[in-house]
Amino acid sequence: MWVLVFFDLPTETKKDRKIYAKFRKDILADGFQMFQFSIYLRHCASRENATVHITRVKSILPAKGHIGIMCITDKQFGMMEIFRGHELVEAPETVQQLELF
Repeated sequence: MWVLVFFDLPTETKKDRKIYAKFRKDILADGFQMFQFSIYLRHCASRENATVHITRVKSILPAKGHIGIMCITDKQFGMMEIFRGHELVEAPETVQQLELF
């Protein structure tokens, strides 16, 4: 599964920019990677693992702004076409993760 976080946060005041930076730093610390400027994604080994990370993002939501969270499967993610200009580029590879019991 892939968890995507989309956000559009206000940056007009110094306080807004600080809140924006903290939210971004917190989701990066949780293992998300920047896909585009306000789109971050994280690969999760299972739906249960995705739910854990979604809960973490929900716990740090800022008071202002628009935030979207979406889960998609590896297959859906693999069907995405990504372009830089007119050039088709490869999607990021699925992260291989070991689970220890």
